Amino acid sequence: MTTFHSFQLKDSLLQALDEIGFVQPTPVQEKVIPALLEGKHDMIALAQTGTGKTAAFGLPLLHHLDAEFKKPQALILAPTRELSLQITRDLEKFSVHLTGVTVAGIMGGANIVAQIRLLKKGAQIISATPGRALDLIKRKELNVESIQTIVLDEADEMLNMGFQEDLNEILSRIQKDRNIWLFSATMPDRISGIVKNYMKKPLQVTLGKKNTGSENIKHIYYTIKERDRYAALKRIADYYPSIYGIVFCRTKIETQDVADALIRDGYDAQALHGDLSHPQREQVMKKFREKNLQLLIATDVAARGLDVDHLTHVINYNLPDEMEVYTHRSGRTGRAGRSGVSIVLASPKEQRKIHSLEKLLQRQFAKEHIPSGIEICEKQVIHLANKAKEIEVQEERIAPFMDRILESFAGMERDEVIKHFISMEFNRFLEYYRDDKNLNAEESTKSASGMQRFFLNLGKRDGLARKDLFDLIGKYTKKSNIDMGAIEIMSDFSFFEVDQKHAELILASLQNKSFQGREIRVELAEKSGGGGGGGGGKRNKKKAPRYKKEVPRTKLVIRKKKKNS
Repeated sequence: MTTFHSFQLKDSLLQALDEIGFVQPTPVQEKVIPALLEGKHDMIALAQTGTGKTAAFGLPLLHHLDAEFKKPQALILAPTRELSLQITRDLEKFSVHLTGVTVAGIMGGANIVAQIRLLKKGAQIISATPGRALDLIKRKELNVESIQTIVLDEADEMLNMGFQEDLNEILSRIQKDRNIWLFSATMPDRISGIVKNYMKKPLQVTLGKKNTGSENIKHIYYTIKERDRYAALKRIADYYPSIYGIVFCRTKIETQDVADALIRDGYDAQALHGDLSHPQREQVMKKFREKNLQLLIATDVAARGLDVDHLTHVINYNLPDEMEVYTHRSGRTGRAGRSGVSIVLASPKEQRKIHSLEKLLQRQFAKEHIPSGIEICEKQVIHLANKAKEIEVQEERIAPFMDRILESFAGMERDEVIKHFISMEFNRFLEYYRDDKNLNAEESTKSASGMQRFFLNLGKRDGLARKDLFDLIGKYTKKSNIDMGAIEIMSDFSFFEVDQKHAELILASLQNKSFQGREIRVELAEKSGGGGGGGGGKRNKKKAPRYKKEVPRTKLVIRKKKKNS
């Protein structure tokens, strides 16, 4: 059996690993660590989230570090501040017995003055987000002249989040005689540009196959109608009483809306998105790590770097725009050899995306039906019975009350007593699901490849409903037979699909028209989902939500209505 002691690591590092309880390396650590200890070279390592990549690059970095040299020797770039902070904490644990070693966490959302002070004290390893790192480089506070190794952690996510230009500028400012270690869960084409322009004959380590998910994750999808998406989420949460998972939404607004609705309905849930302050985010994540929350409702960006073990489920409330992002989402469960479940709520017209994911991941998705009320009630009552059976009975403490308790149930059979106790906890489920409806939708047999997706600057707050959208299109195009696809009406904006052959007609007919006094703006949205902002109309006082970092794939240019001079 290979252990960390099988590697030629410094004794001080092995001592720290023994104290942490690290004995046997994960597959990615077993392949990467010896290669990075041998000599200086570039490396590409493809492995899923939760496979131990931080130790895979962190231990060799610390092993090669010159503790006497008080200048930056390694720069680790990560897509989010949470992940950057987690890397910093892990490296501090590994280096606890290395005298004179300092690891600095440099990320947005934290005090830049304190970070500059830490750099001036001689930090040798910098764990940073690209934006903050470039800012400090331009201020000449982060000296990159002595950097020997650059680590790009979750490189695919950094590119997805729009950090391409920042990465290019950082890499171009660092001396050519350095090594780049690139770690990623997937290998999209955009990474090839970094490999071609900045890396020299890199070694490549691949765990499993490129762009495939973990073998330990079961992938399930449910076909539902758009209007039943939230009701389906509640059914799933009820069907799995011990669920401990993350629900992924596309936008910050949707994330907060879903979390608020779940809280109102009595679920232990909270939202995690970019509009929360740093203390708020820390508080939410602390509650989730301590399992005081069962469900965390999050955007992709906010959940990056959230290091939580034992997640039972990941639920895709909406599918992501980029298929590779699904790999990251599902990789939050099934970590370190454990099993997990990744669930997708898909509309009938999203079946093609499921098939694309199956090809990408080389995994079969199981099509299941949304549980009925009877199935949920059965699951809940068995769960309740098992909890009662397994609960610790404190004999001495309840002994003084037993005579009165038994007297209360005098004349009742054992089965009757059990029924009463179960009903006390269970009647709300029976009542709620008494008249449940079937939430399962038939899969669409029509291909959606001929549909064009549009962004519309009207949403629920403008009073827009699905019927209004149909009426608007019929009124201004003067056509009643336009075939429409998926419709998503958000708080401040909407997306809708129509037959591609009517795309130019839609743009020409709806542009500069109005709805309830607000000017209409319609634009092409080439990729599914994404964000957008208001623009035009009367509601100018409230800033439109920013989605560039969160969903950078759909770029929309919204022109504000000019004020009359």
